[in-house]
Amino acid sequence: MFEPFYGNCSAAETLAQMIRQDRIPQTILLNGQEGIGKATLARRFATELLGGKDKIEKDDLSLPDNAALMAEREKLPADKRSEDPLLFASHVDFVTFPPDGPLRQISIQQIRLLKERAQFGPLKGRRRVFLIDHLDRANEQAANSLLKILEEPPPYLILVATAENAYDLLPTIRSRSLMIAMSPLSALEMESFVREKALKDSKRRVALAGGSPGIAVSLDLDAYDKRRAAMIALLQSASGLQSYGAWSRVSESLGRTDKLENHLSVLYGLLEDILLLQHNTGDIRNFDIRSELEAIAKRVRFEWLRTAVEKIDELVELLRRNIQKTIALDALVAELRSV
Repeated sequence: MFEPFYGNCSAAETLAQMIRQDRIPQTILLNGQEGIGKATLARRFATELLGGKDKIEKDDLSLPDNAALMAEREKLPADKRSEDPLLFASHVDFVTFPPDGPLRQISIQQIRLLKERAQFGPLKGRRRVFLIDHLDRANEQAANSLLKILEEPPPYLILVATAENAYDLLPTIRSRSLMIAMSPLSALEMESFVREKALKDSKRRVALAGGSPGIAVSLDLDAYDKRRAAMIALLQSASGLQSYGAWSRVSESLGRTDKLENHLSVLYGLLEDILLLQHNTGDIRNFDIRSELEAIAKRVRFEWLRTAVEKIDELVELLRRNIQKTIALDALVAELRSV
């Protein structure tokens, strides 16, 4: 029903069965890692209910024009974004509310606008579909405000939300939603996907994407390699293979425009590879720098790896406070050198 859509057949079939039986819950939560197709499946679902596929697909956040608009809004002051909350609505009965601003959050202003628009019935057909992409990025005010419409939604409204981790959401939001879990694609599914898309560097893309077709397509390998080189230097210094001074020289050269979360994402993947190398289980993602990772794996113990992950988790939590990148990474190196 939702072709073309790759992987997660059970999730797609669950939604298809709802449409066939005309028994659709008013709040649906698609849960799973970044890039596995949650928002894509939501748009395919909306197309079956509303029609107008070409218009609905214009709301794809990965399209160049949409991505450029979101990047431009990151430069706006908060009051300007508040005056004009971000949404995409190419189809009259389908609205997408994406994360906005430099911290990529769902704001209280967007949820207020959602509630305002929810008062109006469909212009065509029987239903309206609203998509909140990355609901787990809603701030506390926005999440609490959303609860009011989840308690008593208008009968024509179907709210579809996506989240990387549903347990970052308020329990009351989860309890009012039908949660559908989505999983990473298998290696065979990923290989089929990149082959059909004719992607360059397909072997590396499949390895680094971790089962996420969206990441395989959007991954900028040149940018990734620059971040990875910096994070390898960080791990070498943090593990004692190199001096702190060696890291300081790298730290000073980090681009100011690149976000801390991009570096932390790379760092998580490198730590996972190191753990796999220590236990000699599974294929590593960064197979092209195996020797550098093996040197670090021989140097550190599990307790060090666990501490590293805990410290990175803390930095992820602090991202919403717009912490300074180089200071955060310098502190991480210093703390891990003392473990």
